[in-house]
Amino acid sequence: MKRLKVLALFDAIAPTTIDQDLSAELRTEDWRTEADVLGALRKLGHRTEYVAVFDDLELLRQKIRYFKPDVIFNLCDQFRNNRAFDQHMAGYLELCGIPFTGCGAFGLALAKHKGISKEILACNGLCVPRFVTLRFGQRIVRPPHLSFPLVVKPVNEEASLGISQSSLVETDHQFRKRVRFLRDNYGHDVIAEEYIHGRELYVSLLGDRALRVLPIREILFQEVPEGEPRIASYRAKWDADYRTKWGIGNHFARLRPALRRKVQRFSREVFRVLELDGYVRLDLRITPEEDIVFIEANPNPILARDEDFAHAARKSGLKYHELVQAILRIGLETRRG
Repeated sequence: MKRLKVLALFDAIAPTTIDQDLSAELRTEDWRTEADVLGALRKLGHRTEYVAVFDDLELLRQKIRYFKPDVIFNLCDQFRNNRAFDQHMAGYLELCGIPFTGCGAFGLALAKHKGISKEILACNGLCVPRFVTLRFGQRIVRPPHLSFPLVVKPVNEEASLGISQSSLVETDHQFRKRVRFLRDNYGHDVIAEEYIHGRELYVSLLGDRALRVLPIREILFQEVPEGEPRIASYRAKWDADYRTKWGIGNHFARLRPALRRKVQRFSREVFRVLELDGYVRLDLRITPEEDIVFIEANPNPILARDEDFAHAARKSGLKYHELVQAILRIGLETRRG
């Protein structure tokens, strides 16, 4: 690929200026994805600038006007500290007519809502848990077709926010209590879905029309007693001490070749039906009978070099800077609108 002018787009948690120096932030743990991507872009020889946006799109518009990027590397997953607005940021980039990396606005909208994505997939014959979406302000009643245990979580959040051991409920009292807690603390609609016993897989996909399924990862709960529910809660994903205590770790999944091919086919179909593009991680469950059940789709997952997506790419033969280059190329080639 020729040398490009790449504008890296970040989100910020407070107002910024157009040429704000973020070197201190880029040395922190919270900004490791941004730092890793910038390092890879510079290693590749691209001319790179960045802008961080909190609540003012004029900063981005001005940066585009004077820098005139060939492509935008979109790492912005919120606006005004609201993660539900990531789709609108992608929509703005589409309106600007500049190629950008990651998923488009329509795919982000479909995948973000855990209830809508499941309804669409179920209508297309793909297996999802039985579930109910409880709108904000709606009376809290469990439909009789839903069987305990249930997992109750915010319908729009990412990275397991709002998911804890208390999310697994086994009585109507626990169900109502958890729904109220999530509404009060997150202000969102809530989804309750039947808990699927089995293995939890993370499937990373890269591409658009030509789609590449990367080696499959699995979260293991080695110290959780056999038969006990195993939930990828917020602490299970992000709390190092908690992960050590319960022997929680992400590893490459050991699957029979026929089952691996089945998971790959299922994942490609989810990607197609939900109109996804760029790079995506799917969360799936495999039952003891080896049925594949969709849990959720995560467009534009964390891209730090030590996270699941980069590990899967490395296992497939892509070094980190080569993964960043591949994502750039897909962004340039993807047709929007």
